[in-house]
Amino acid sequence: MPEVSAGGEGAVLVGWLVEQSVPFAALDAIATIETDKAIVDLPADSAGIILKTLVSAGATVAVGDPIAVLGEPGESDADIAELLAGLRPATELLDTSAPDVPVVAAASPTSADGVSATESPRRIFSSPLARRMAKEADLDLAEIAATGPGGRVVRRDVLGAIASGPVATPQPPNAVSMTRLAAPSSSGAADAAEYDDVPHTRMRRAIARRLTQSVQEAPAFSIRSGARVDALIRLRSELNAAGRIKVSLNDLVVAAVGRTHRVVPEMNVIWMPDAVRSFERVDVSVAVATEHGLLTPVLRGVESMTISALAAANADLVERARAGRIRQEELEGGSITVTNLGPFGTEDFTAIINPPQSAILAVGAAAQAAVVVEGRLEVRTVMNVTLTVDHRPIDGAVAARWMAAFLAMVEAPAQILA
Repeated sequence: MPEVSAGGEGAVLVGWLVEQSVPFAALDAIATIETDKAIVDLPADSAGIILKTLVSAGATVAVGDPIAVLGEPGESDADIAELLAGLRPATELLDTSAPDVPVVAAASPTSADGVSATESPRRIFSSPLARRMAKEADLDLAEIAATGPGGRVVRRDVLGAIASGPVATPQPPNAVSMTRLAAPSSSGAADAAEYDDVPHTRMRRAIARRLTQSVQEAPAFSIRSGARVDALIRLRSELNAAGRIKVSLNDLVVAAVGRTHRVVPEMNVIWMPDAVRSFERVDVSVAVATEHGLLTPVLRGVESMTISALAAANADLVERARAGRIRQEELEGGSITVTNLGPFGTEDFTAIINPPQSAILAVGAAAQAAVVVEGRLEVRTVMNVTLTVDHRPIDGAVAARWMAAFLAMVEAPAQILA
């Protein structure tokens, strides 16, 4: 199992894309892997065949653990057995022919001569994922009906045991079932309200971990303002009327963020343990809501991209993020994130910084509002924006200069095209 994401301890093997004994070429995808935030294909280093898979689909595997034996056509079973013997104990629990968990049967009644007898120890066959799930659910493998190959306890068996249990039990991050339970009322009434426990996914756990880290470690502050975006909306209409690539209001906001970082380069930084790291290129993350959770793919070199190129690249990232086909490297990097809840009708909100980035811009809906223009009350389209900043690498005055430059950019949007 490769280290797909930096610092990752493991990943889920979603499935094999190549069957055993079927030839593949170098760089062909042979398996699909799920990390905390992405589903990625595992390419082959060189041409060959899969002689033996060591891990089944759905298993969680630690980084560095073997998942398959690759080789050349015609290699014998003896060659495979010799290789596996050299890999033990790493592969011992992955070999379906090897016993897994020793289980000692309960003692028999004491005999007439006062000597108690016990049955011989027996072993329970189970997959690594099933063992972990059973441990987390506090279940005895010996009491779970096995339906896997060779009488092996597999994931579905543990899920079935959890679902049939009389009380709620912890479930693994990758479980997809829900447990419906009756919540006891304060009066102990039998008609207590029901509720659903939806097990945490790997992505939800990753989001929770990173945002908790952000709140705990980054001393953040926020500044907010209202941008008058009538000219920006007109620019978008003109661009869409003239071009083949449809440009969204969010595309223009992201472009403005990239160009504002070029005007105020002190914002294009992140906090490191021993230094403030400053970047030449402006990479901007764009928050994307998916059915599994929030992803933040990164647009590279935003400050120098044309609007049409940015719109096309952003649309591609959003589509693949929602389809679960984003690559891990596309989620890493950047110094600022743009998150937009305007399409949902939210006018104003504050977002949490996505570590290790140093800032996040929360964008609300563009709506008509009464504003004072040269002493007169007029109706303009206003978009509320809130910039949240990590105070460690960025001072308040820098953030304020950035906000002023950003407002100037979107209120006179011809600059975005420069």
